[in-house]
Amino acid sequence: MKRLLLCMGLLIAAATFLSAQPGSQSGPPPGGMPSAVHHQGPPVSPAATESVTLAGKAISIAYSSPGVKGRAGHIFTPDGLISKDPHYPVWRGGANAATTLHTAADLEIAGLKVPKGDYTLFVDISNPKEWFLIINKQTGQWGLAYDKSQDLGKIKMTMATPPELVENLKYTLADLGGGKGRLTLAWENESASVPIAVH
Repeated sequence: MKRLLLCMGLLIAAATFLSAQPGSQSGPPPGGMPSAVHHQGPPVSPAATESVTLAGKAISIAYSSPGVKGRAGHIFTPDGLISKDPHYPVWRGGANAATTLHTAADLEIAGLKVPKGDYTLFVDISNPKEWFLIINKQTGQWGLAYDKSQDLGKIKMTMATPPELVENLKYTLADLGGGKGRLTLAWENESASVPIAVH
């Protein structure tokens, strides 16, 4: 009996001691400083979104935006950064999770009919100076998971050279009026775009 009471006493003492420790409290410890878990820096390739409204219908792209980080000239070359991806020369057009396109309207993208809904965007960079935008019907996958059998279509992009180096990958959706617009992807020393229109 004495042993049981002693064990119970030790357990109560331990619980009282632990509950008094700063680490067991919810919220930051005394002094207002957050714990080490909250000291993480910004993500390497932060999440970003771009959206536009054409003819009253919302169109948006969600992606992760990697940086050049001193690798200019070594991103899109055959031995560059993207060539390490398992589906190269098909590129996820971003980083991390798959780049997604949502459209509340039936679209026509450079002649390709794209019914309203959700899609994944990939880019074929077999020729670094002549890209093709791939509209893929599979969604929810990690960016490197590419299934060609799910392609809705493949569209030639118009290439251009940005006026200056684009440090962080950026998608732009521009409203050109009359239900027409332009989708542009720019990173490093490359810019590629396609016309879009509400169909």
